[in-house]
Amino acid sequence: MNLETLILNPLILLLIIAWTLPWKGVALWKAAKNSHKWWFIALLILNTLAILEIIYIFYFSKPKPSHQKFGSEGKQK
Repeated sequence: MNLETLILNPLILLLIIAWTLPWKGVALWKAAKNSHKWWFIALLILNTLAILEIIYIFYFSKPKPSHQKFGSEGKQK
């Protein structure tokens, strides 16, 4: 099976789209939510069959822990 057969087969294309689209959607949503502008642009432009999206979701989209326990007036929240 060569590359041309894979590309021209509608079932394979549908499976690729069904695999990639949810990952891309979640990764773009998390990048926008976390204000990661450059990640958002890279995820939007690059098509890596969801590899980059999965890496971003599980390793880079974790919110940074907040160490702020007190408000600006020194009162505990």
